[in-house]
Amino acid sequence: MMKILVVDDERDIQLLFEQRFRKEIRDHQLVFAFAFSGEEALEYLTQHAHEAVLILSDINMPGMSGLELLEHIKHTYLKPPPVVMMITAYGDEENYNIAKRLGADDFLTKPVDFTLLKEKLKTIA
Repeated sequence: MMKILVVDDERDIQLLFEQRFRKEIRDHQLVFAFAFSGEEALEYLTQHAHEAVLILSDINMPGMSGLELLEHIKHTYLKPPPVVMMITAYGDEENYNIAKRLGADDFLTKPVDFTLLKEKLKTIA
């Protein structure tokens, strides 16, 4: 079973993920947790150290950005580090480069291509 933490300030993302991964959730292949800010994500990770194997984080959020969250995760959770995929809406070259430098493992663009995401998850599991 793989646990995935999705971090996005848009709350409707939770419903979207629960719909798109209904079968995987029902079959106990995937478990999702949701945080609606970088701060909330850090709080979750503090309480559930090393449970999340994969973190999917939006880059552009009010308060702590996805890039700041990424930096915290890569500095704090060293053994084993979770895989961090950043979600960006813009094909934004600058954020992509910063995220890459900070250690992002992969990237998705919004709207999320769930077929592609499912393929990527197979390589992590």
